[in-house]
Amino acid sequence: MYQVIARKYRPQTFAELIGQEHVKTTLENAIAQRRIAHGYIFSGQRGTGKTTVARIMARCLNCVQGPTANPCGVCASCLETALGSSPDVIEIDAASNRGINEMRELRENVRYRPSRDRYKVFIVDEAHQITSEAFNALLKTLEEPPEWVVFILCTTEAHKIPATIVSRCQQFSFRSVDFAQLVERMQWIAKEEGITADAETFSVLAQVGEGSVRDSLSALDQAIACCGNELKAVEVRGLLGMFSLDSLGAVAKALNNGDSKAMLDVVADLEANGRSLQHFARELARYFRNVLVVKISRGATKLVAASPPEQETLGKVAAQFSEEDLTRYLRLTLDLFRDLQSSLQPRLHLELGLLRLVHAGKLQSIEEAIAGIGGAPAAPAKPAPPKPNPDRQEGDLRSRLHAALLEAKQTYVADALEHSELVESATELVLTTPKLYAMNFKGGDFTAIVHRVIGRPVKITVKIGETERAPAPAAAPPADEVATRALEHPEVKRFQELFPDSQVRTVRNLRDV
Repeated sequence: MYQVIARKYRPQTFAELIGQEHVKTTLENAIAQRRIAHGYIFSGQRGTGKTTVARIMARCLNCVQGPTANPCGVCASCLETALGSSPDVIEIDAASNRGINEMRELRENVRYRPSRDRYKVFIVDEAHQITSEAFNALLKTLEEPPEWVVFILCTTEAHKIPATIVSRCQQFSFRSVDFAQLVERMQWIAKEEGITADAETFSVLAQVGEGSVRDSLSALDQAIACCGNELKAVEVRGLLGMFSLDSLGAVAKALNNGDSKAMLDVVADLEANGRSLQHFARELARYFRNVLVVKISRGATKLVAASPPEQETLGKVAAQFSEEDLTRYLRLTLDLFRDLQSSLQPRLHLELGLLRLVHAGKLQSIEEAIAGIGGAPAAPAKPAPPKPNPDRQEGDLRSRLHAALLEAKQTYVADALEHSELVESATELVLTTPKLYAMNFKGGDFTAIVHRVIGRPVKITVKIGETERAPAPAAAPPADEVATRALEHPEVKRFQELFPDSQVRTVRNLRDV
């Protein structure tokens, strides 16, 4: 009869256990020193080895060579415990045996000595589901059990275990298994099973598990059943409903370009291929979280469950956005995923959510807005300016941008460009300009012209500061001319449209300030 991989390769000794060094070391030392407690609580997320360690503990205590941290694995006690058929290792599923009557039966069972082995071990799975009354019936037994009894309570929700029970037991918290350890374990199992797969495939399977060994191995079993002995990342992703970095990166590309239509195309493609919109929103939130973490870490990090090539791709995306932008995108995608859970129109919600991301990328900080209308100067950017691109001289780029702006009838922006300094890098264009001209560079039209002239999307950063290209002091023009030019400025007209009852009472020439 076929045995699933998660059961076939279940660790039988502490040496085979992965990812729980703190638990393994403490229990091995306790057994070696004969300091064996009568009650333990193993808590942690699913699939991290709680029940497995409980069984290993039972083998260590009842092995004919024990108590020992290295059970022989061949005696009757070791073999029967591994198979779940030992008369002195009693496993109880608290999900279906949670009442006071079951606990009374357990308490009666505790009174009798083991039929064969050294200890009678009670392993209680999903212990948090035991009722309060049943826990109260077990209190006295847990506090003063016979010398031959050991209780091991396994739970995924330790906060639901009453404090009176916790105080009578030693508690161990099981951690999520490290991504690299999980990949290494699956590679070893695949080799044992004669399965061939590349690193990307194992990365996908480890990501599905989210730190759970059992979940990842179940996904591996499913992939083998579907694809045979040769696994490919594309097929495994499709089977498990995962999204590649390329498909998620389409959203980041649309954000960088400020392209609302591309966002709608992403949703249309998901619908056409029958993909889950809720799952896409969840994966998108995780994607922006990973990009943000890579941005903050400035390179590959263990905080992101991804292979080195995938982390390199995430790093390239992170370079296109600021930390503030990525934080905003993460919050919006989390809100979007939450809303989709109860939405009767998931497509409309997803489209609206993605369009909000585009508009959020165009937001301007209040400091920059105030600086642009003659208020307090914006704080200078802390990072050093990027190094110029040696393949493109500033003058060449300036002249091409100037011509394109004039062609698009953006005369105010072209004039502002003449009084600004440009520094271009592979992913960013930094403009240093007097505060008088800063507002001229805000807007999608200017961004679109820059992307078209340069030939690729880049991040545009506007810094407030004096430049060598600042206009030389000149005689102040007549007051009437200054007022006329000010009132014809597009930003002033837009302000008057928003506030029809507003009046311009005074116009000052900033060069005289």
